[in-house]
Amino acid sequence: MSINELLEEMGKAGVLGAGRIHRATKLMAEVMADEDTIVFLSVAGPMVPGGLRKIIRDLIKDGYVQALISSGANITHDLLEAFDGAHYRGLDHDDEQLCDMGIGRIGDIYTSSEDFESFERRIAPIISTISQEKNHLTIQEFIKKIGLILSDDESIIRTAALMDVPVYAPGIVDSMLGLQLWMYTQENSLQLDAVGDMHLLSDQVFESKKIATIILGGGLPKHYALASNLIKGGVDAAIQITMDRSETGSLGGAPLEEAKSWAKARAGSNLVTVIGDATIIFPLMVAGAREIM
Repeated sequence: MSINELLEEMGKAGVLGAGRIHRATKLMAEVMADEDTIVFLSVAGPMVPGGLRKIIRDLIKDGYVQALISSGANITHDLLEAFDGAHYRGLDHDDEQLCDMGIGRIGDIYTSSEDFESFERRIAPIISTISQEKNHLTIQEFIKKIGLILSDDESIIRTAALMDVPVYAPGIVDSMLGLQLWMYTQENSLQLDAVGDMHLLSDQVFESKKIATIILGGGLPKHYALASNLIKGGVDAAIQITMDRSETGSLGGAPLEEAKSWAKARAGSNLVTVIGDATIIFPLMVAGAREIM
């Protein structure tokens, strides 16, 4: 059977997980096909190391995403691969041994300190080039300038730059890229204006007829995507894929319906929360939505 035929069968599972995936896929196809709707894609957690780099990049390239809101870590890992680094599988050592070997672990995905050293060597002159041209930028402008310098056509941020899709990373300093920025500013002047990003973001919100958010994980990117729509009464549709639980009151685990109480989602908005691993569920949903469209 095709992916969509499988999802149609899953839709018969009611409100259980399979049924939610079916509903979310239908909604994704609907918002991506609607010319009056712009889509904000929010990405937290290790989505690039987890294998979603090309899927996110293709959604941007094919015009299905009008803004990307990312953690600093996913930006860093996109750059790591753009600089010929990789994310490795199949290593089986204890964490202290991995540290001695220069290997960092993300679940069962591994990174090499040699790749991060290469990242440091290659990002430093890029930061310097950008800073010499202009030393006061918004974070979005800074990321776009990096993307235009890169040569890797599979890069998320290069593709976004070429497609003129803004990439927002309000927590960029909390990443290895942020560490390099801090090191650069020890002897040089460079200021990134986080508040300045809100001008472009609010323009997108006010100029759009409808907005949908697709949220992978939670955290700061989720809140940034939803809260930016507060000034216009909330999003018209939203899909969330998360492993977080609601009992602790965390934003990541909050059901999307809770956003209505804050006017981050409109009354009557179409909302679907799927509990599960986005690295499994999101590729299925994207394949199904593309098949429907």
